[in-house]
Amino acid sequence: MTKPLQIFMEYKVNKNQVHEYEQAMKEIIEVLPEYEATNIQWFVGEEDQPYLYVEMFEVPTISHYEVIKNMRRSAEHSTFGKIVPFIDGGAEKIHCWAFKRKES
Repeated sequence: MTKPLQIFMEYKVNKNQVHEYEQAMKEIIEVLPEYEATNIQWFVGEEDQPYLYVEMFEVPTISHYEVIKNMRRSAEHSTFGKIVPFIDGGAEKIHCWAFKRKES
């Protein structure tokens, strides 16, 4: 059985739109499991990185990652696009990475 990929998404939210962003993210977190995302976690930076948000979740394949990445970076997507207006720099500033776990 293949191990899931760990996905990291990182972006900065406009400081005057944090509340709106966080409301939209609640819906996104509810929808992500429909795309086989699991172990969803959501973080915000502390003092040294205010308004910086990081999401971490797992997906079963690189194909899942590519689909989610493209949807998450699309302002036109009916759910995922809701946060794009609140991102400092827009959709292109939503940074995404996929990592596979290494065995020691």
